[in-house]
Amino acid sequence: MPNIGIIGAGIAGLQLGLMLRKHDVPVTVYTDKTAAQLANGRLLNSVAHHAPTLERERRLGIDFWPVGEYGYSCHHHYIGGPEPMIWRGDFAEWSSAIDYRLYLPKLTETFAERGGRLEIRTLQAEDIEPIAGRHDLLVVAAGRGAFAALFPRRPELSPYDRPQRILSVGLYHGISYSEPKGVTISVSPGHGELLEIPMYGRDGFTTALLFENVPGGDLEVLGRQRYEDDPKAYERLVLDKLAKHHPRTFERVDPATFALTGPLDILQGALTPTVRQDYAKLPNGKFALAIGDVHTVVDPVVGQGANSASHSAWVTGRAILEDYGFDELFCQDVAARRADVVLGAANWTNLMIGPPPEHLLRLFGAMHADKAVADEFTDNFDYPDRQWRILATPERTNEFLARHGQA
Repeated sequence: MPNIGIIGAGIAGLQLGLMLRKHDVPVTVYTDKTAAQLANGRLLNSVAHHAPTLERERRLGIDFWPVGEYGYSCHHHYIGGPEPMIWRGDFAEWSSAIDYRLYLPKLTETFAERGGRLEIRTLQAEDIEPIAGRHDLLVVAAGRGAFAALFPRRPELSPYDRPQRILSVGLYHGISYSEPKGVTISVSPGHGELLEIPMYGRDGFTTALLFENVPGGDLEVLGRQRYEDDPKAYERLVLDKLAKHHPRTFERVDPATFALTGPLDILQGALTPTVRQDYAKLPNGKFALAIGDVHTVVDPVVGQGANSASHSAWVTGRAILEDYGFDELFCQDVAARRADVVLGAANWTNLMIGPPPEHLLRLFGAMHADKAVADEFTDNFDYPDRQWRILATPERTNEFLARHGQA
């Protein structure tokens, strides 16, 4: 049996660890926070898990929140402007959103119950090579600091050198769910996007509002003004911006009960989308393989980060079980097997946060006019490789629309 070390206990590290433990492979996960610290900490994100990720969870025996009870069935779209466009796209299979302060601690507990080893410690750059010496393969799934520096940025896949959105995500009471229950994706041209997500967390079912704010736009203040300085003023600001820019969500708000669910239930910041090299050769001759956020950081605007990380973990786990020679050829094989999905998600996301090209606007108009187009686009949130094959060039988008009978 090989012995595998994993740095990072996010979705990629834990799903990989659980997959390997399912086959009795010795695994150590290194992380800097205990399950209790995560459970009692600040909101981590507002990610949704799409059908392929949920199927992997079922196969791993970690589907603790069945999608039929906790999930949602569709995306509601609103694009503002002089003539707003409104449409709905339905999934073939449902998605769900679970607060990671429930999700990650439960997976950590399950990993330990199934014989995985956890080491809680803060790692520095000088720790990497000694840790690699303990294992046949080191998998890096933590995306910050010294670990990211192992894997150089790939400029040809990383078109931005600064954040394209200023982010604010919080969990709120006082918003009734859409009918049918789904995510609302609202666009205020020139100012940003809102993802309104039905989420299950520590307080039961709540609503996550993820504001993707264009720097310099009217909504940027949501990511700059600190909630802690004046909570009530911040909540009033959110209501004002919803009314002005995202009316489809605002019409389901009860102003009398609208409030953040708790002082730790908000996260503000920004990230620079980045794709890094797939692997690195260490001075001792062994290899470190990048998965999850250390490999690809994507803006959350189309909800691909966690699903991409889960796919990467699954591909890596399959490769480990099939090929015990953890050399450069192994790393190249993993990179090739995951590229369509992982790079498809990165490319699609980068397109969506840039100035909208004409063929993307044409596709929006087609979805507004034809529900079959909207349903296929929505279902491709499960399959970013397919989505990118539609969106990569104007010619591809035209061919896709022609198949649906649209000029």
